[in-house]
Amino acid sequence: MAAPKPTLSVVDAVAIIVGIVIGAGIFKTPSRVAANTPNEGAFLLAWLLGGFISLIGAFCYAELATAYPHAGGEYHFLYRAFGQDIAYLFAWARATVIQTGSIAMLGFVFGDYASELFRLGEQSPALYAAFGVIVLTTLNVLGVRQGKWTQNILTAAKVLGLLLVVGVGLFAVTPLAPSPTSEKPSSGAFGLAMIFVLFTYGGWNEAAYISAELKDVRQNMQRALVWGISLITVIYLLANFAYLKGLGLTGMAKSEVVAADLLRRAMGEGGATFISLLIAISALGAMNATIFTGARTNYAWGQDFRALRFLGVWHERAHTPVNALLMQGLISLALVALGAWTRKGFFHDGGLHCPCLLVFLPAHWVNAVHPANKRP
Repeated sequence: MAAPKPTLSVVDAVAIIVGIVIGAGIFKTPSRVAANTPNEGAFLLAWLLGGFISLIGAFCYAELATAYPHAGGEYHFLYRAFGQDIAYLFAWARATVIQTGSIAMLGFVFGDYASELFRLGEQSPALYAAFGVIVLTTLNVLGVRQGKWTQNILTAAKVLGLLLVVGVGLFAVTPLAPSPTSEKPSSGAFGLAMIFVLFTYGGWNEAAYISAELKDVRQNMQRALVWGISLITVIYLLANFAYLKGLGLTGMAKSEVVAADLLRRAMGEGGATFISLLIAISALGAMNATIFTGARTNYAWGQDFRALRFLGVWHERAHTPVNALLMQGLISLALVALGAWTRKGFFHDGGLHCPCLLVFLPAHWVNAVHPANKRP
């Protein structure tokens, strides 16, 4: 029976890590961080500290992934530590809500900003979201080569775009003169600022799901995580320094869309159009990486539970879990349809229109339906 083979290089792994972590957050959360830090030094320190904390966690994951390289990643770690019940529930949650919900949410982010460039009608964001899910899932079904090259291209495009934003902020925008009458941002709570920072750094743990496919995993997993998080930290620091230079801490705290406001000062409405394109590309890159890693959990899930064995099939020529990808794509499309049906996507009036209760349904079902465990 076909099984995962080492086909990914360090560059591929870094592209997946950077692609997942750098989504739409860096265009939104800096204003929240600015509102909860007393000065520019504390603001930049928060972003540096976020990278340092992420790096500590990455070292822990590198140890786990090199000791137990497996397509199941965190699912595999939970299985070894706590047994089949906890692992089964975790895989169920990823398959029905966590990964698929993230894919659908990123699809709507892509759709919202793509609709700013070219609208497809009343349901334009949902149509773009469905299109993104279908195209990216298809590319990953065709083979690991297509999936990884798509990721490499999207990650390179978003990094270059962010560096252009940095260049504009540092060299093309005249810094705002401080006004004695302007209100200073509230000192807020540094801990709250760190929540937003760590949220923006989230996602590097998905590297565990490619450990079975990474070449020379014992050396390259640590390299991929260190290089990936270091690159993300540098980009975040540069981007936020550019925001500070162009808008100031007070201006950032008052802004809802810091990157758009920065480029609008430098390039007019053309700058806002560029930001819409950049965020759409960022969302696609994060969506493709989430599709790539999410299907690996489903594959490992199918390997361990007899009733789900159709998921545990690895396509020998494509080097990818085709059935797991297709199931993930179908659930993601169902969530996109749910978001379209609620008219305002997943978030509406402070609530989450998402079938999260699905997570709790199989708790009594694990032992009854799947008493046979393939593992020793």
